[in-house]
Amino acid sequence: MSKSQDNFAIILLKGVCTALITTLVGILLFSIIVKVASLNTTVIKVVNQFIKLLSVFLGCFFSVKGEKGFIKGLTIGVLATLITYLLFSLIGGQKFFSLALLIDLLFGIAIGTVSGIVTVNVKRA
Repeated sequence: MSKSQDNFAIILLKGVCTALITTLVGILLFSIIVKVASLNTTVIKVVNQFIKLLSVFLGCFFSVKGEKGFIKGLTIGVLATLITYLLFSLIGGQKFFSLALLIDLLFGIAIGTVSGIVTVNVKRA
């Protein structure tokens, strides 16, 4: 593999791992809140979606550098969404292929793409 391919793989790995860890911690903390307070099912779904989107954004923000932010962000969004959905499907005993996966994937693609583009164009101090 060339150096640029190595860097691309490392960026993806770092971004996906950051997104997964952030998602797991966020969902765990939120589940404690849900346990203590009785929340509406709609609120739970919205907050869970927000946690997943924030996680993909943070995965891109802390890993995407250089050029091709669009491709890097999109790939991180897709991989993080698929792995997260697979993990929670296995934990919850749900079927993997469903409309919810498609919706999560579309959100993951959108936020990953936008995050990748924004991240490579924001100057960091």
